[in-house]
Amino acid sequence: MENEQKLEPAEATTERLAYSIEESAKMLGLNYYTVYRLVQRRKLKACRVLRGKFLVQRSELIRLLNTAE
Repeated sequence: MENEQKLEPAEATTERLAYSIEESAKMLGLNYYTVYRLVQRRKLKACRVLRGKFLVQRSELIRLLNTAE
């Protein structure tokens, strides 16, 4: 029992491909509604998934950060 290794959750070891608007806002340091407006104005691409929830691809977040410089 004492020799058992604890496994880390999968999220901690792998990067996700897409994030919700709320998660994206936290990562970018922006307000939820600011990110939502970026999606509405097509400045940030997002896809609509189950129950109308938006997901933003990680590559889109990186693109947005690179164009802001």
